[in-house]
Amino acid sequence: MELLKKRIMEEGIVLNNRVLKVDSFLNHQIDPKLFVAIGKEIAARFKDKGIQRIVTIEASGIAVALQVAIEMDVPLVFARKKKSILMTDDVYHSVVYSYTKEENYDVTISKKFLPQGEKVLIIDDFLASGEAAMGLVKLVESAGDTVEGIAIVIEKSFQPGRERLERAGYDVQSLVRIAKFEDDHCVFIDE
Repeated sequence: MELLKKRIMEEGIVLNNRVLKVDSFLNHQIDPKLFVAIGKEIAARFKDKGIQRIVTIEASGIAVALQVAIEMDVPLVFARKKKSILMTDDVYHSVVYSYTKEENYDVTISKKFLPQGEKVLIIDDFLASGEAAMGLVKLVESAGDTVEGIAIVIEKSFQPGRERLERAGYDVQSLVRIAKFEDDHCVFIDE
């Protein structure tokens, strides 16, 4: 997606050839027009999959997933990183390691918001090791649902996430793929 790639080149900051900071438009401050374009692109890629529900993880995946849910006219549910005292019913549970925060999260989704037998699209802002996506896959499949695809906004292709997810049999669609960080800049994979 050229618009997203352009924003990364103009505003993205690579820290120590390790982490891409895109908080000026993706995961702290949000550019609504960019998110509309992202939502349309992801929805178009999965339009023939019969998606019935979208699942993401809080917090930075929610805005992207919401835009896709609007485009696809399906419900969105997000996995919470901390169980609320208001979540008194049964929940699906998984443990996810955060690459950027360097800690584990216990993620949960209330069973009433993830009904059995649906076709689900998982959405996340970044793909690195694949931990978040696999944690969401575990939640979705434990509900008796089918993961029809995994949509990623920015993929760090030099890390094992894509390979891990594809080896497990999942359709992974990334809007932008980064081959490597070099001299604190992104080198993109042109598709």
